[in-house]
Amino acid sequence: MSLFRLPTDRIDEVTGWISEQLTARVPAADPADRDPEFIIDTVGPAWWFARAYFRAEVRGIEHIPADGPVLLVGNHSGGNVSPEVFVTSLAFVRRFGPHRPFYQLAHDMVMAYPLIGTLLRRFGTVGANQDSARQVLREGAVVLVYPGGDWEVHRPTWEEDKIDFAGRTGFLQLAWDEGVPIVPFVNAGAQQTALMLTRGDRLARLLRLDRMMRLKVFPISIALPWGLNIGDLAGHIPLPSKVTVEFLPPIDLHAALGPELDREAAYDYVTGIMQDKLTELCEERGLPVIG
Repeated sequence: MSLFRLPTDRIDEVTGWISEQLTARVPAADPADRDPEFIIDTVGPAWWFARAYFRAEVRGIEHIPADGPVLLVGNHSGGNVSPEVFVTSLAFVRRFGPHRPFYQLAHDMVMAYPLIGTLLRRFGTVGANQDSARQVLREGAVVLVYPGGDWEVHRPTWEEDKIDFAGRTGFLQLAWDEGVPIVPFVNAGAQQTALMLTRGDRLARLLRLDRMMRLKVFPISIALPWGLNIGDLAGHIPLPSKVTVEFLPPIDLHAALGPELDREAAYDYVTGIMQDKLTELCEERGLPVIG
């Protein structure tokens, strides 16, 4: 009998078991894993690579407050190999130094890669959950979050000029509750490092990936070295597209929206500011990849 003919409750048992096995194999990311000495040793060569390969350009980083907790909120691009995360994180460390507490939120699947997960932990990457973010914000850290997550990062390349957080508002509640400013930022160019064809969200639902791995997509793209790249689980070699990242002025939700948090209004406000800037950056670009 095939899986698709099994009773629903039996399928739920199978997917639940797989989810438990995967979760058990992903070590919990501890903020204490962040290693400033490792960051000192790697940031120079990594930034040289980012500048040479992606012609990285970072604007407006002076908008990030010089101290205290901050929530950096960006649009996510480039599939499972996301060059804008690379560029943004390196630019922050070069500006503020390796000893300012700085953490990046990432999906458990990213943290599960044996070598990559270990390196990311040493750079300050922690699990993408509210508890991790609250903990480090309360300790005065800067936290980098991409609310669109797997949904936005795998959007079709022809939608690269759109902010798409899929209506997710957890980051707004987090900033509101903790009383920290949001510094929005946008990137242009990273979604051209592969030809993203489809998120594959229907396929993901069919395969029950949300239940098993918290994945709402099973993307299909054309990317090096695979050609047709299904799932992007093994990553890919990104094309050398020019990547531009621009930070925008801080947003105090309490000052901007009043005494009560209206999530819908806050979502429209923040994403609207980001959309205007993203449209501007995309209009600056000339040829694909070349920028």
